[in-house]
Amino acid sequence: MSTTPVLTERGRFMLGKYEVVAQPIPHSAHMLRYTVYLGKTRIGSMVSMPTESDCRFMEKPPVVPPLKIFYVTTRPGRPKKGSKPPALPVEKQQPGREVLPSDVSLDGLGPQDR
Repeated sequence: MSTTPVLTERGRFMLGKYEVVAQPIPHSAHMLRYTVYLGKTRIGSMVSMPTESDCRFMEKPPVVPPLKIFYVTTRPGRPKKGSKPPALPVEKQQPGREVLPSDVSLDGLGPQDR
């Protein structure tokens, strides 16, 4: 029960109150360009078969809200007086050195073992 017209050359049909003209795209074997008219005014064109909803969308697209100005809110400022410096994360901290007992001698180690 499909009412989709099959066009190979040029075609003209009505879709609700919209007139659709289908014509082959130059240098393309099977593709058609569907140009949509409302009265004598061209409101848009598509490569796929338009529906009446597509035509309404081309006639009156939805309102797009204005863009918001990008503002960085997490920008660090100067530190306050008396504040502590930020602590380093655990991954970036240098490992601590172990204190050697006083009875351990390093004289027995060669230069390659140090």
